Amino acid sequence: MAEITNTIKHVPSPLARQTLLDGSLTRPVADVRPRAILPWLQVVKIGGRAIMDRGAEAILPIVEEIRKLLPEHRLLILTGAGIRARHVYSVGLDLGLPVGSLAPLAASEAGQNGHILASLLAPEGVSYVEHPTIASQLAIHLTAARAVVGSAFPPYHHHEFPNSRLPTHRADTGAFLVADALGAAGLTIVEDVDGVYTADPKGPEGAKAQLIRESHYSDLAQQAATLPLDPALLEVMANARHLPQVQVINGLVPGRLTAALRGEHVGTLIRTGARAD
Repeated sequence: MAEITNTIKHVPSPLARQTLLDGSLTRPVADVRPRAILPWLQVVKIGGRAIMDRGAEAILPIVEEIRKLLPEHRLLILTGAGIRARHVYSVGLDLGLPVGSLAPLAASEAGQNGHILASLLAPEGVSYVEHPTIASQLAIHLTAARAVVGSAFPPYHHHEFPNSRLPTHRADTGAFLVADALGAAGLTIVEDVDGVYTADPKGPEGAKAQLIRESHYSDLAQQAATLPLDPALLEVMANARHLPQVQVINGLVPGRLTAALRGEHVGTLIRTGARAD
């Protein structure tokens, strides 16, 4: 009769006996630059309040510009939320809803904006896809079409960090997380200003505001002026693995998006914490 043994077979692994909580133990194994999954992808984030809320006069020129860009690039176009999300925040706060309930409500408007954009680009084969599809099937969609549209809000939803009464991880942050995770070639954030300024160009000090052509995320994090970006974006930039920089441009100026995707400096370049190697 064959001898029966209950001996456990171990698979040798550098992390087998680690807690995974001690950075000094896991860093030699984990601190390796991940492989870029879609290195040919360009991610474009379209501002909800900056572009989509303005209606046809802002949306249609952007759509036409994207249409002309499709032969040159394969695009993941992500849309943010606008004024309707702010109304939802106001009502939700009045009702005492927690931040985890406010996040998916605001994200739903970002998705609605995405559906609008995808509908306008439908003749080119562009469609709107949900987060799970972006996570697992984006490559095959971009094989069938030159662009895909999705929501820029990260899918934290009810798991949103409870360190604020309002969701801190919004569209800019979500777009960056997706672009960096996929190892995309670049991320362009389309707003209604020429870039990042030393002061709010639309505020009381607007006359003194100067455009910052290039900066580092850590420098902007210390800036007291209102930024056209989610503050959380600067936090996640510190841990970037692929994207060395992000460009913020004015989508109301014809040709700016085209120039940015062709590698031209036409807005504000924000350098991230990604290593050069």
